[in-house]
Amino acid sequence: MSDRHQLTDSGPRAQDSDVEPGGPVKEKAPRRRRGRRIALIVLLVVVLLTGGGALAGGLYYRSVDKSIERVDAFEGVPEESRPQVEAKGAMNIMILGSDTRDPESTGGSRSDTIILAHLPKDRSSAQLISIPRDTWTAIPKSKEGRGGRDAKINAAYAWGGVPLMVQTVEKFSGVRVDNVAMVDFAGFKEIIDALGGVEIDVEKGFTTKYSLIGTRTFEKGRQTMDGAAALDYARERHAFPDGDFARIRHQQQVIKAILDKAASGGVLTNPAKLNSFVRATSDSVAVDKSLSLVDLAMEMRGLRGGNLTFFTCPVKGTGRVGSESVVFPDPARSKTLFDAVRRDSVPDILAISGK
Repeated sequence: MSDRHQLTDSGPRAQDSDVEPGGPVKEKAPRRRRGRRIALIVLLVVVLLTGGGALAGGLYYRSVDKSIERVDAFEGVPEESRPQVEAKGAMNIMILGSDTRDPESTGGSRSDTIILAHLPKDRSSAQLISIPRDTWTAIPKSKEGRGGRDAKINAAYAWGGVPLMVQTVEKFSGVRVDNVAMVDFAGFKEIIDALGGVEIDVEKGFTTKYSLIGTRTFEKGRQTMDGAAALDYARERHAFPDGDFARIRHQQQVIKAILDKAASGGVLTNPAKLNSFVRATSDSVAVDKSLSLVDLAMEMRGLRGGNLTFFTCPVKGTGRVGSESVVFPDPARSKTLFDAVRRDSVPDILAISGK
């Protein structure tokens, strides 16, 4: 995997001491010419909302699919330790997100965002479960001998790359990961600007000091945000008592707003607009070697944004382990949730999540 797909941990945090010598080191991601690279969120918009219309240019999308960087996400993952498939035909995609242009970023190869996306067998809906990056859990030992102890879940990437993240998320959830996608959320800025802005309902007014323009104040209420404003909104955690949980909610809001705007703004029915929308994203994306984006799009052509559900893995709260600030998962509620995912029982997933 190339350096431009390494994930970063945002902000000065005590956890940085967990990175063991010899782990991946982040390098600044180079800007890439516009065109043949699309971020995962663009894929989600095209896959989940377009139906057959946007796939009329099938050859173009296949060329995009072929150009996306592939990673060996399952290299060295021992098959005997992996969860068994209980619901054939359902799909679980682990999405790892970073933000390489976050003004607060200080480096370190960590994942800012971890999402387990469940696609049921009938592909009529999708459930996206955010796992807080500070979740305290058991990290298996990598083939290089790192890990093998409890730590924050996103330490797995620093210790063993994508394969150890797969092992860790599978061990934590008991859900088999079928595919992996990695995306830089800084690409949201270009995507949103290509849409002409998005509508966001701000739950509480706040000022962020980690803005692309220095500081930015958000007033409570519904408002239109351009790409820079929406990215600042999705990054902020210091202004809220629940910190990273607020950031997770805001990321989910922005993703949903992008989907809604793309569906309602004529982008997906206008080939010229759709092409500009795809070309607007020039930041990095990588997927595992077996994931065919076009085939997935064809399978999910009947899905609409209203059938997309976002929620967060159940937790007991936050606390400290030594010098580290961590999130403690709720084992009982998490087990119930992930059991429903394994069984592909969408009603149970939604009932557990309170949706």
